Amino acid sequence: MSQEKICKTIHQYSQGPVSAENMRKLQEIAEDCRTVKNYVYTCYGGIGSLSKIYPGYTVQNEMTGSGLRARLGLPSVYYYLAIFDALGDIKSQWSRTKTKVLELVGKNQGFSPEEKHYLRFLIKVNNAFQAVLNQKVIKLPGEMQKTYEQLARDVDPEKLHRYLCRQVRKCHGRQHTDSADGFSLSEKAYRYEDHGIYIAMKEKRKRIFIPLTDNNRYTRQIYLKLLPEQGGIEIKVPVDVTVQSHEDYVNQVGLAVGFHTMLTTDQGHCYGEELGKLQIEYADWIRLQTGIYNRNRENNPGRKKYNARKRRMREQLHSYINHELNRFLETEKPEIIYMAKLPRPRRGGGNRRINYSVSMWQRGYIRRRLTQKCKEQSIELAEVFGKDISSQCSSCGAAGVREEGKFCCPRCGYEAEEKTNTARNIKNRGQTNGRQKKS
Repeated sequence: MSQEKICKTIHQYSQGPVSAENMRKLQEIAEDCRTVKNYVYTCYGGIGSLSKIYPGYTVQNEMTGSGLRARLGLPSVYYYLAIFDALGDIKSQWSRTKTKVLELVGKNQGFSPEEKHYLRFLIKVNNAFQAVLNQKVIKLPGEMQKTYEQLARDVDPEKLHRYLCRQVRKCHGRQHTDSADGFSLSEKAYRYEDHGIYIAMKEKRKRIFIPLTDNNRYTRQIYLKLLPEQGGIEIKVPVDVTVQSHEDYVNQVGLAVGFHTMLTTDQGHCYGEELGKLQIEYADWIRLQTGIYNRNRENNPGRKKYNARKRRMREQLHSYINHELNRFLETEKPEIIYMAKLPRPRRGGGNRRINYSVSMWQRGYIRRRLTQKCKEQSIELAEVFGKDISSQCSSCGAAGVREEGKFCCPRCGYEAEEKTNTARNIKNRGQTNGRQKKS
């Protein structure tokens, strides 16, 4: 039996600076790919092209006949990947538009259940959705057509079609990108050799060589990110890794995520206790440098050293987070991890220094990395609803008092660290099925 696998992104980096001439050639390819993407966004991002973007071969054929590749002089290995990257963006945009319209339909109290059912049917059936937006007769295959006709008998289709068109016009927007900091490469566009990578250029039979910091080799589509200010490149490689299974991972752990201490378990174990200090140092440095830059903006100060230092500090912070997440998993050996939905950053407030630091909180990164690591280790990650979860007593359920990091329950006398009490509440709610499975 084949083992389950998941996709993981591997990063490779150039060794030493890339020459100015080679960086210019790579930037030219990136700029041409940006031009191709914007061309696709403009021509195929609207309502009239809905029938062409699935599965996308019509767009590919029309782009072949457009003459754009010849005008740019862009090799086909880059041209067609840019087209399909743009098509993927357009499809994602349409998915977001449909999701938003479905939410609006559900919240509209003026619709009857039959009208909501009819609109949901139109949104979820691509052929019907396309027909309504392009003001064409809805024709569906086989039994689907009978289902549509039955739903249409109970409503006023014309009124609902107008509503759907209005909402789509409000929610859907044409895409555009000004970014030219990288591009995708198929296997034919590069070759690993000599402890580096050879990358195809716009000139025929010409490749540039870039030494890499490792000697790993891959045979799949990759993404090349340009770092001109650092004089280097970053390669992102999606690889399939086998999911690990651990017989001794049998514990159920409630987990509270914090700003100063990254993780606190329901047993009171802490991980990432230096996170708050590192985050405040990072935020304070950025705030200081931003002030200096703004005061000297008229003198056109460079930001090369600033960006390099910022990148090093962020990498240090992320390295610490990953180290502590690994230590948490190896120590706690969880089968299931329960955690509350992380809050959105608060706006306003009196202490500007604290608010600025909290705005730099790496909670999104922590969540992504924990989710990825749980998938790799066959650990279930379950979210629980977080309303009042930090103010409730985990022993008796009464409202308690929080003061200086401590929690005290006036009813039963339970006392604990505030985050420990929160983690216990999270675990309690998770074990009583008040959760949403994530992995």
